[in-house]
Amino acid sequence: MAHSIVMPALEMAQETGKLIAWRKKEGEAIGKGEPLLDVETDKAVVEIESPADGILVGVKAHAGDVIPVGQTIAWIVSPGEEIPAEIAAASGRRMDTAAASAPAAPANVSAQASSASTTNARISPKARRLAREHGVDLSLVRGTGSEGEIQAEDIMAFVAAGGTSASAPAPTANKPSQSAAHTMQPLSQVARLMAERTTQSWTSAPHFFVIREIDASALLAAREKFGPAIEKERGVKLSHTDLLVAAVAHALAKHPSVNASWIGNGVQLNSEINVGVAMAVDDGVVVAAIPATNTKQLGEIAVLRRDLTERARGGKLRPADITGATFTISNLGMYQVDAFTAIIVSPQAAILAVGRIADRVVPVDGKPGIRPMLTLTLSCDHRVLDGARGALFLNDLAAAILEPGKLIQ
Repeated sequence: MAHSIVMPALEMAQETGKLIAWRKKEGEAIGKGEPLLDVETDKAVVEIESPADGILVGVKAHAGDVIPVGQTIAWIVSPGEEIPAEIAAASGRRMDTAAASAPAAPANVSAQASSASTTNARISPKARRLAREHGVDLSLVRGTGSEGEIQAEDIMAFVAAGGTSASAPAPTANKPSQSAAHTMQPLSQVARLMAERTTQSWTSAPHFFVIREIDASALLAAREKFGPAIEKERGVKLSHTDLLVAAVAHALAKHPSVNASWIGNGVQLNSEINVGVAMAVDDGVVVAAIPATNTKQLGEIAVLRRDLTERARGGKLRPADITGATFTISNLGMYQVDAFTAIIVSPQAAILAVGRIADRVVPVDGKPGIRPMLTLTLSCDHRVLDGARGALFLNDLAAAILEPGKLIQ
């Protein structure tokens, strides 16, 4: 039975997806669960796996195409299986069985060969962005990465050698040249849609903020106490973010109204607690979710957070990684930021902004003392939460941070 490959819907409001690259060429065999194609959404470049074993045929879309969600872009058939007529027609050739399928490109794309010569080439997201910025024709670049993947270093080496795109548009009266005082910075789809979504959230969700300053001594001590054992057992260093994720999950279990979403004209209480972590990538910020966070041990959280971070930076996040978050943590402490306010990730009800841990003079037993202090800022959607509920959640979160030993399962 032929399996159709469609442009997947990776988000609730997604209407289109951009095909970045095929991982297999037409006519090649593929196993169920193997990487098949890369799709760019507003959050990340996502790796899509094959839904079945078989042979890739009838490819109808190419790298760079923006495709409506649900539209068929290829098929997977079993070896020896008769290929449906519409697949053969889409491929521009007549074939009786998949075994007769040749890996050559379909005839109907021959006219596009020069402009789509990189259809099956693997290109890192950063390399693609740099190519756009420098007007580089990717078909002229030789990749030095694994399996010929074009990397950022390949683009910069090409530019340094004087390479340019033959099709790069010349400056016009309406477009300032590179020597002009002002230039436009091209946006990737990730950056453009991130700008649209944050604007939509900021202008539609009535934000209010609850701020709490906490003594982080116990948090620091917990990392020193439990970190070595977790690193030895699981091979990952325990971070402050891991402890905060566990503390947030613990507090959310007591406050279902914070673990909620604004859907349409009402509030949806989410049955699962999936804490998302905001991560910086080349083109912006992505939020990767740790599923069922409240059921995970601290060491599991650390491993999942590290794996998500590595996949986000490599543009290899899977659909499940960027969907389903019910609450988000944004930590800028590593950038020496004392405190900030964050924009809610719709349709979530709240987001926690975390600043750095820094020594400050505070009252200690009625006298001035120095303590490592941490500032937490909770951004809330007033359609879902009021000030009292936001404050009560922050109080329980502070209590969990002050006694992090309770987070160890």
